[in-house]
Amino acid sequence: MGSYAKVNDGIVTKCIAAEEDFIATYDDGTPGEWIQTSYNTFGGVHYQSDGTPSEDQSKALRKNFAGIGFTYDTDKDAFIPPKPYPSWTLNDTTCQWECSVDYPDDGEVYIWNEGDLSWDVVTETAEATE
Repeated sequence: MGSYAKVNDGIVTKCIAAEEDFIATYDDGTPGEWIQTSYNTFGGVHYQSDGTPSEDQSKALRKNFAGIGFTYDTDKDAFIPPKPYPSWTLNDTTCQWECSVDYPDDGEVYIWNEGDLSWDVVTETAEATE
């Protein structure tokens, strides 16, 4: 069983898990082509289910596991997630978006502030609603 993304005009429109024989003959009536993606691949690295990098990196297909709305770049042979903020830039090696300011490593939880181009500490927690 493999994972496949339906790509139309460079944009992922559907994702499914299926056998390769099924994909070869499957016509869902929508335009585009099915391209294999790797469920445990992120940033060009294939991971085991416990979160450690796999010894066999040949399974690291197309830089990132595809999702609906991702871009498929044929030159890079990579699935690229949507750009989260205008100021972030694409890392050509991992095909992940990065900001110019490192995420603080002090144990706090932060959210990106695009207006100030900084990480803001999250000080409030959401209260459960009944």
